[in-house]
Amino acid sequence: MQDITITIFQSNLIWQDTERNLSQFSEKLDALKEKTDLIILPEMFNTGFVTTPEEIHPKSKEITFEWMKKYAHKLQCMITGSIIVKDKDKYFNRLIWMQPNGFFFTYDKRHLFRMGGEHNHFSSGKEQLTVNLKGWKIRPLICYDLRFPVWSKNRYENGHHEYDILLYVANWPHSRANVWKTLLTARAMENQAYTIGVNRIGNDANKLAHSGDSMLIDAKGTCIASIPENIEGHITKTLSYNDLKEFRTKFHVGLDWDNFNIVH
Repeated sequence: MQDITITIFQSNLIWQDTERNLSQFSEKLDALKEKTDLIILPEMFNTGFVTTPEEIHPKSKEITFEWMKKYAHKLQCMITGSIIVKDKDKYFNRLIWMQPNGFFFTYDKRHLFRMGGEHNHFSSGKEQLTVNLKGWKIRPLICYDLRFPVWSKNRYENGHHEYDILLYVANWPHSRANVWKTLLTARAMENQAYTIGVNRIGNDANKLAHSGDSMLIDAKGTCIASIPENIEGHITKTLSYNDLKEFRTKFHVGLDWDNFNIVH
């Protein structure tokens, strides 16, 4: 199995301004010197965490979709992050997994942030997504999903783990930064998978401060790369499949995981 190189971006976001957000990400991607397989952007990277989707310009989705398609092709890598999407008169906080050839996969956020009113305007997703990249199985999730270990849970069946990398894109506030870091570490250890959290920085229109604390954690729960809090920037890190396989073989808790079903 080949190693995989991942780039994460921690950035301030401009409230409800798709064009300016995409413009600033264009500058960052154009300046990227490292070769990478996957670029991860925060939750609602084109608008900030807006819970009143009716206020977003109707063309925001199309503009952002075409932007992702352009840069995935230009950089010959996957690009992912979530945006607001209206689909059949319902709004979704939808993660787009864009491939260089223009084909894409989607995941709709299952756990809507009740305390911020997200559940009043958005519909909940029902299906999980697992994507394959260079032989790696990757499970993308969104922000509040992090608090729900059953939805995030890995499985071991027929000699195979359901995924190798668990990733969360987020707009997670600084006031709960310790929760963010603790749960990311817990998810990595309990699922024996690399776990990635990509968060924004800066204040939003609701005066919520975000410190970022974006990081990559290995299956043992060790942070192997991070961006300092309140710093705008990116990191590129190559993950070793052999390291993951060796640890899973040596400490094979997957054999004792409980079987379960999720009721929608």
